[in-house]
Amino acid sequence: MKILKDLYHWVYHSDLHRGCNILKSICLINGIIHNGITTLENCSLIISEGKIFDVMTNERFKRKKIADNAIVLDVSGAHISPGFIDSHIHGIGGYGTEDKRPESILKMSEILTAYGVCGFCPTIYPESHEGMLESIKAIADAIGYEKGAKILGIHLEGPFISKDKKGVQLEESIQEVNLERMRAYWDASEGHISNMTVAPELNNMRELALYCSRKSIVLQAGHSNACYREMLDGIQAGILHSTHLFNAMRPLHHRDPGVTGAILIHPEISCEIIADGIHVHPALINLLLKEKPVNKIVLINQSNFQSIDSCPVSSR
Repeated sequence: MKILKDLYHWVYHSDLHRGCNILKSICLINGIIHNGITTLENCSLIISEGKIFDVMTNERFKRKKIADNAIVLDVSGAHISPGFIDSHIHGIGGYGTEDKRPESILKMSEILTAYGVCGFCPTIYPESHEGMLESIKAIADAIGYEKGAKILGIHLEGPFISKDKKGVQLEESIQEVNLERMRAYWDASEGHISNMTVAPELNNMRELALYCSRKSIVLQAGHSNACYREMLDGIQAGILHSTHLFNAMRPLHHRDPGVTGAILIHPEISCEIIADGIHVHPALINLLLKEKPVNKIVLINQSNFQSIDSCPVSSR
């Protein structure tokens, strides 16, 4: 991992990253490559002009003519895979979205590279309207200045969620659906809100869903006490993703499957899961893998500013 981490920082601080294109190729040899379909051992990967150019066996690489200015790194059997995308992260390493400072978001970007993350969605907790705007603006101001993982968008975990399933969120910060405030959030983000956690059962949720659809914002059912029928209404309105399945949502019941049951029953719904064996029992994780296509399951750890040397369990 150290070799790949150093490589990542080298690329971002080099003339290559700044567009000078002095070094055209990076060759990672003697690695175990995961391409999303299979695992390739004793293989090499060639990066050209910032993109994956070719994957081949080590033997074939030895016969290939490589440019004199190419960088060749022997990763000594290290695993090579696509970078992780973290779509639900509040903070890491002493920095978090609650700091309301672009500098904190940029520090998160740098720290995340050590964990193989190449893109992330800084996630905002519900707070006062003014506080939400301030946090959103801080992230928007950081976009484009990252030295590590790229900011792919802003994830709003509320404020239009259920007080009955608030989890660790502050009840006084939870709001009814308010389209005027949503427009203010969108304007403050400069068009960078990518996903939003909502409770499908709230009044005026359909109007919010239609607005978010026009802005290409992915809506996630979460912090919700929705019954099965209410979740189906949400699905019809375009709520097709979900936030930390099983946590902070109405559980499955034999007379009313609820929001949890709807997510399990309908294969078109994707879901986040905190698969640490504590937030969710391992048996339920195995059940999820049987019932849900694997490409509909998103692993998250919901890291917060206290997460430093590892990704510990959050306080949910």
